[in-house]
Amino acid sequence: MSLYDLILEAHDRLKKRVRYTELMYSHYYSETLGMPLYFKCENLQRTGSFKIRGALNFMTAQSRDALKNGVITASAGNHAQGVAFSADLLGVKATIFMPEITPPQKVQSTRDYGAEIVLTGRNFDEACQAAWEAQRSTGALFVHPFDDELVMAGQGTIALEILEKEPDLRNLIVPVGGGGLIAGMAAAVRELAPHVRIIGVESMAATSMSLSFRTGKPCESPVSVTLADGIAVKLPGSRTVPVIRDYVDEIVPVEEEEIAQAIVSLLERTKLLVEGAGAVPLAAVLHKRIEGLSGKTVCLLSGGNIDVKTIAMVVERGLLAAGRYLKLKIELDDLPGSLAALTADIAAVKANIFLINHDRRSKSLALGKTEVSLELETRGYEHIRQVIEYLEKKGYVLDVG
Repeated sequence: MSLYDLILEAHDRLKKRVRYTELMYSHYYSETLGMPLYFKCENLQRTGSFKIRGALNFMTAQSRDALKNGVITASAGNHAQGVAFSADLLGVKATIFMPEITPPQKVQSTRDYGAEIVLTGRNFDEACQAAWEAQRSTGALFVHPFDDELVMAGQGTIALEILEKEPDLRNLIVPVGGGGLIAGMAAAVRELAPHVRIIGVESMAATSMSLSFRTGKPCESPVSVTLADGIAVKLPGSRTVPVIRDYVDEIVPVEEEEIAQAIVSLLERTKLLVEGAGAVPLAAVLHKRIEGLSGKTVCLLSGGNIDVKTIAMVVERGLLAAGRYLKLKIELDDLPGSLAALTADIAAVKANIFLINHDRRSKSLALGKTEVSLELETRGYEHIRQVIEYLEKKGYVLDVG
């Protein structure tokens, strides 16, 4: 049976069990970019991610005998929740191996579905190895996060939903890690709409898929810490890479600051909360990582599971990267009125003081001096340039950072 046939079966199997997520047209981004831009909102899916589709399709396709010892898997978070939810729905035991760096929110959400959690390994690949070793001793059924045709087929149902709404689609932009999502979607798109340009987006901190795409076989590549932890995979799948090689047009990378800006932009402009992996398609569009992009375009927002601490950090990084936030250190004469004069000069150039710290006791300061640390809200890079130029003309010596 072809992968496309499996996708059609998955669609029938899942249609009453998963959410038919919104395909949202964005007026703001469409007008800004000069092309129709849509978001497929899998961040609003049950469990907060597309991963439930592949996990549930795989598990509901199994016999009760195959599930008698429960299921086991490894995941950085979203697949874990998909497997845990599906196991709870089917009444079977689930054991999930997660990297030690997994955000607490994803760990707790998985545990809330009744799964047993084992935190081990520095990354997904180490957690996955531990899960395979446990599987051999327990006899539980392993549910692979991406390298399985039934998992790919479940993810491919997203493409059927998109093309049902927009059959004249021109471009489909999808996050890519191990490859299960884009492989399944590409198989469906090539069957129904071969004219569509399919672009995968990866983090520069995890570039194994672009290397595999170029060589045509799975290639291992080091993984660094990234906001897009959901697509941080050291080695893509042996089943996914051939499909991607045949059906996907290109793989492009995005940087961490671009991901942060995309998360913040989506919050501000669409009121949609997405995790790092879910934001990479928009990051690629906003930062012109894809050449010759035109026509009706869909960015897949693959998940929205981001913890509060990460949101706070991302917002600050996104504002800094967008020129909306400026940090300064200024040394002043320790005289009455010096600080008041500085704040008046900042007000004169229309910057807003977000945070101020006045230090008169640092050992690094000369006698008669005081150091002021400032965090300013600004309106972009041009405004930052104006603020710095104005303060320097006033005689202040600035440490920008």
